Amino acid sequence: MYQGQKVSAIIPALNEQLAIAKVVAQLINLKDSNGLRIIDEVVVCDNASTDDTAKIATLYGARVVRQDIPGYGIACLTAINALVPCEIVLFIDGDDSCFVEQAIPLLDGIVNGDDLAIGSRALGNIEKGALTQVQIFGNALSAVLIRILWGHKITDLGPFRAIKRSVLKRLNMQDQTFGWTVEMQIKAIQLGFKINEYPVNSKVRIGQSKISGTINGSIKAGIGILSMIIKLRYLQRKLLARFALENS
Repeated sequence: MYQGQKVSAIIPALNEQLAIAKVVAQLINLKDSNGLRIIDEVVVCDNASTDDTAKIATLYGARVVRQDIPGYGIACLTAINALVPCEIVLFIDGDDSCFVEQAIPLLDGIVNGDDLAIGSRALGNIEKGALTQVQIFGNALSAVLIRILWGHKITDLGPFRAIKRSVLKRLNMQDQTFGWTVEMQIKAIQLGFKINEYPVNSKVRIGQSKISGTINGSIKAGIGILSMIIKLRYLQRKLLARFALENS
């Protein structure tokens, strides 16, 4: 619990047996200034791993759910559906590319009024080799498009983020693959939720990335992100109409 609010951490994971123990353990051992545990539960979605990711995550204290359909978004959705009641949901990758303690500024953001707090790698220090040139270019291009289409400045689509669970429900997330993070940010912009970015540092991940580690993965991710931006612009009127109906 953090500042009186229950926090659940979600880790979508595919073949992360080399890193998952470290990430789960650091989340469970994350303490506030009073030495109290911050993260109430860690839910790992094992996205059809063929290694010991699930076994190790369970051993180190996570609750594991399995999703055999591949995709970052569907792994996140599966984990969300398995959450116990909480006020804040923290998303973090299971590859040890993030500094877990930097979750605290994100949680502070939510406690202090943010609806969505994004960990921006562009605003932090990026270890050499932590991000590929394709990732850096893709983030920059997406940021430009979002600023042009919605007038909202962003610097990163980073997966390290915290969100109010009540807001997450209202976003009605749908994407099952690579458009997940940008869907969350754009829908939050469209619906007028309060969004802030906080600097987070990046380090070279343990193991090979399933997205940026291959040309095919990078192309699919790029197409998924750009198509999601176009789709959300096209469907904006329907989204706003639904949101207005829910609040009438």
